Amino acid sequence: MAVSPNNDEAFLREVDEELRRDELLSLWKRYGRIALIVVGVALVLFAGFLFWQHQQQKGREVEGEQMSAAIADLQAQRNDPASVKLKELVASGNPAYATVARFDLATLAAQKNDLKGASKIYGEIVADTKAPQPYRDLALLRQTSLDFDTLPPATVVERLKPLAVEGNAWFGSAGEMTAMAYLAMNKRTDAGRLFAAIATDAKQPETLRARASRLANSLGVDTTTSAQTAE
Repeated sequence: MAVSPNNDEAFLREVDEELRRDELLSLWKRYGRIALIVVGVALVLFAGFLFWQHQQQKGREVEGEQMSAAIADLQAQRNDPASVKLKELVASGNPAYATVARFDLATLAAQKNDLKGASKIYGEIVADTKAPQPYRDLALLRQTSLDFDTLPPATVVERLKPLAVEGNAWFGSAGEMTAMAYLAMNKRTDAGRLFAAIATDAKQPETLRARASRLANSLGVDTTTSAQTAE
């Protein structure tokens, strides 16, 4: 009995599908389990990443609450509990909270007249490359202010050289300390020039400009002329 063309085509298609099924089963036996393992590992890694993100967010929330609690203690003058919380924030490793906490700890040390302790903490901020540069500059300024009477004047000048530059955010305070160090080194011309620059800098606080102007004038530098020249 002859097979019609339609039946023949259906038969061939069935055979073809059976062969493909056998090939797929063979491939699965070879590689399917490996693929499952790879996919499983990828899913585990992804889940781990999501968990890590969640923990990081939780950690930031906890640290934020801890900082708020420490600030509340400071405002209420509960310095000892505040100090404990601040030290924990420093140990947390979060650069933003750790830097702010160190500033507060240095302030507490200075209030106790522990100037060496306060200076040491400021030095830690200066040396911390993870801390924002403006904070490191401010810490250097405060550390030098605390150490001013015990440091050689040349060391003060060297320390503050990056900050005692017109246009720098800390020029006024750093420039004044540098000028005082120049006076201690008997470099009156350098001191007068720096005092005059502060006195004629409109960005500086008026009290600082007035003090710098008086000191510049006492060193023979006319800040009125300097101001007109600057304009």
